[in-house]
Amino acid sequence: MAARKRVVVAINPNASFGRGREVGPAVVTTLRALGHEVTSLTELDFPQLLEATRRELADKPDALVVVGGDGMVALGVMALAGSRIPLGIVPSGTGNDVCRGLGIPVDDTEAAIELLATHLLLPPRVIDAGTIAHAGGETRFACILSAGFDALVNERANRMRFPRGRSRYTVALLVELAKLRPIEYTLELDGEKRVEKALLVAVANNLSFGGGMKVAPDARLDDGLFDVVLVKPLSRLAFLRIYPRVFAGTHVGDPRVIVERASRVSIAARGVVAYADGERVAPLPITATVDARSLRVLAPTP
Repeated sequence: MAARKRVVVAINPNASFGRGREVGPAVVTTLRALGHEVTSLTELDFPQLLEATRRELADKPDALVVVGGDGMVALGVMALAGSRIPLGIVPSGTGNDVCRGLGIPVDDTEAAIELLATHLLLPPRVIDAGTIAHAGGETRFACILSAGFDALVNERANRMRFPRGRSRYTVALLVELAKLRPIEYTLELDGEKRVEKALLVAVANNLSFGGGMKVAPDARLDDGLFDVVLVKPLSRLAFLRIYPRVFAGTHVGDPRVIVERASRVSIAARGVVAYADGERVAPLPITATVDARSLRVLAPTP
């Protein structure tokens, strides 16, 4: 072997509602079989796992690998704030959109582990991340910050006890669709302030979220800018017509979808909670800032 690495592997055994629980042990077994020194971490909840990961990173391992979905990527990004330690990702979640943007296989676990093992021995790719300032402090993210209809769906789904699994998001979507109404936002993009009525505001470092919804199809992970997507007020029927186009990214051709670029974005609105990388962040207002070229990842360079 070319080099023996010290690797911390943080695992979410409940990724994809428990269907991905075998992926973490497979990553650990493979890396150890290749001769690497591996510390495996699992905890009862996100805060405990984040704290345990930060403790292990204090010993300056050669890499941090996260196994799970976009929420686990967010954990890695937060744990690595201010660090030059590279982040490896093996997807086992429901969305895996950061991996989609990085060219990491999302439907072939063996291929994803093989790619990780290869890039563990290569110079890392350098990409942007984002920092969200809110009333509770700061949260880092790698994919997309959302504040609008999609965040309302997430918020409702998280409050629901039934049904279990992904179907609760479908139920939540239908309930919020029945209540669909424009939200009045106060926005500030790189110092330019304005008021807009919209159904959704997304601040995108990556091109997709929600398991392949290309909300910002032209977003790049390393250009030092967010793609800020606004969906102007629509009727329910118009929304249902445009919604399927998000999966192909063709919705941005509609004049009611506005895309702008900025490195600093402030969003305020009443009754809206921001989500980033699928995780709840905080009620608005928030300010998101690009951390240009602050994150090293074990992934192919395009």
